[in-house]
Amino acid sequence: MAQRWVDLDAQGHVNNAAVLDYLQEARVAYLSDSPNAHLLGNGIVVVGQQVEYLAPLGFGVGPLTAEVAVGEVGASRFTIAYTLHEGGLLAVRARTTLCLFDFASGRPTRLAPAERAWFAEQAVPLEPLRDVGGWHVGGAAHEHPVAVRWSDIDRYGHVNNTLYFDYVAEARVALYGALLDAPIRTGTGETPERTWLVARQDLTHTRQMVFRREPYVVRTAIGALGRTSSTLAAQIVDPVTGDVAARAVSVVVHGDAHGQPTPLPEPLHAAAARWPAVPSTRAGGRP
Repeated sequence: MAQRWVDLDAQGHVNNAAVLDYLQEARVAYLSDSPNAHLLGNGIVVVGQQVEYLAPLGFGVGPLTAEVAVGEVGASRFTIAYTLHEGGLLAVRARTTLCLFDFASGRPTRLAPAERAWFAEQAVPLEPLRDVGGWHVGGAAHEHPVAVRWSDIDRYGHVNNTLYFDYVAEARVALYGALLDAPIRTGTGETPERTWLVARQDLTHTRQMVFRREPYVVRTAIGALGRTSSTLAAQIVDPVTGDVAARAVSVVVHGDAHGQPTPLPEPLHAAAARWPAVPSTRAGGRP
């Protein structure tokens, strides 16, 4: 697996959302070589993702290798775990929860005995990822419209799971832009540079998104604030029906031009009172 030039963002690193493409490639390759390869074209959907970013990925720094394992296996769901190494350095740990789904009935469907048995044979205990707490978006939030592009649609006719991270990221950058004169590193020398490094992002899918001309809306609220890091909650909403398509929790570190952590800008603290996220008591701290 190789990093692509187009995956780099304004900060010169592989964008956090592009990492989801790498995970998907690794997952598809793993399942394609298994006795359960037929599931890939038979209504298997992503219902949750947890990604822990341990080091930024560059371009041409070293080979990118992915290790894939099976975790918990249920009646209709199973967990895939990943590690991504760049030149021998552990850069990403992640989990994806997948579910068999019957689009005709709109309901999950059970794994066949042979399918479940193979997953169970591969299953290994997984080291838990760090608990980032549970947060929800309340009544007040920053709102940003996002358009679904035709190229966002997968073979099932829905928005591919990797694109949800893009939408959340677009809204996050828009929030920073509304608060700060220099929301991201620009490299122009005209304004002080800053970097925003995503350390963790969890996302739970609740409804399918489809192509349409009307935009969806990402609502973002601010949860816990540390000295250099902030926890943001987001939800992708259909403004016509009010249905929530996904919920996310992101931990973002504020850095200087060199990526070294530096105190959060004051406007972000002020915005936390304007758009406060609501803490959740759900077990496991998932959104």
